[in-house]
Amino acid sequence: MRVISQIRLSLILCLVVLAGCQRLAGEIPDQSSSQKDRSTLIATQAAPVVADAGERSWPLFRGDALATGVATATLPTDLSLLWKFEVKDGAFEGTAAIEGGIAYIGDLDGTVYALDLKSGEKKWDYKTEAGFIASPAIREGLLYIGDYDGRFYCLEAASGKLRWGYDTGAEIDSCANFYKGNVLVGSQDATLYCLDAKTGGLVWKLMIDDQIRCSPTIVEDRVFLAGCDGKLHIVDLNDGKDVAQVEIGGPTGVTPAVVGDFVYFGTEGGEFLCINWREASVAWTFTGKNGPSYRSSAAASPEQVIVGSRAKRVHSLNPKNGDELWTFATKQRIDSSPVIVGDRVYVGSVDGRLYGLNRNSGEKEWEYEAKGGFTGSPAVVDGKLVIASDDGVVYCFGEKKE
Repeated sequence: MRVISQIRLSLILCLVVLAGCQRLAGEIPDQSSSQKDRSTLIATQAAPVVADAGERSWPLFRGDALATGVATATLPTDLSLLWKFEVKDGAFEGTAAIEGGIAYIGDLDGTVYALDLKSGEKKWDYKTEAGFIASPAIREGLLYIGDYDGRFYCLEAASGKLRWGYDTGAEIDSCANFYKGNVLVGSQDATLYCLDAKTGGLVWKLMIDDQIRCSPTIVEDRVFLAGCDGKLHIVDLNDGKDVAQVEIGGPTGVTPAVVGDFVYFGTEGGEFLCINWREASVAWTFTGKNGPSYRSSAAASPEQVIVGSRAKRVHSLNPKNGDELWTFATKQRIDSSPVIVGDRVYVGSVDGRLYGLNRNSGEKEWEYEAKGGFTGSPAVVDGKLVIASDDGVVYCFGEKKE
């Protein structure tokens, strides 16, 4: 079943037509102090409404509702392997959700696992006939995840008991996100679904012109979708209507990261974009060497934007103008999404290595070589980093106490 799911995914990805994105010359102006204050207020207000993110929680694919990929927890300088959980003939492409000392993750063969964060011991599992490419999301004791047959599940986090299920029309690659009492998830049937988080009842749905692979990113009462239709959709969360669309020049499946008024993501056409979402306009674009496609979602902060590319590079960009601050070369492509933790950024590669890079210089400061490659991304809580590989192993790193 794992092989079938991987072939299916590869075939679909190969059908994506590469296209160039329009470039916008010049730099975006510095934010005024009032804009900075407003941006800080947005970030402060948005996250508590939709997710209980913090040092002990990683509830969503990118850590928070804004998909910033920035951890609030710290990690020891010298990470040690604390435990690993192995699934025979298994494979993981998703990122763990962590809350209450439990890490949750879905396998390509169709099992959701709940693992004790301290020991790696399995607490429960939930088996289905279809596999999971999507990352789980957790809120208020309920776990949400979609499979590649298009079914979206709500499980009780404590027991793995099914609370409800909802059928979409195609494969779900998207991690869910939350707004008020609703849960949102995208599907390859080109539809974003807004469901009642407790019952699974449909609140509204929005159909675009092509597949949705990205996770929905939420700020204020807006949700952002970077679609395979070559557009960034800015959608009103209250009624599910498009507020604005921005042409991005090519399809994409990566999750947009938001810092203040700006949205950051790359495309299959090899462009990385910064979009002012309030003005619905492209602020700048960046094209890496050889014009690689992007399947890595960016980690974004006010100081820098960091993203991996399929040209075997990690790029650090100036968020104001897209200038490259540094680049780091890996041995294989990077589909894993980086996570900023203090003065370091951690990212996995298909070469089977997890890298810890100096955030300011891009120099390698730490490395772990695994047997399998990494498509999934790190989750960081309480002094621990969790990441899973495509050969069925979940790894937990932290400080090994004597």
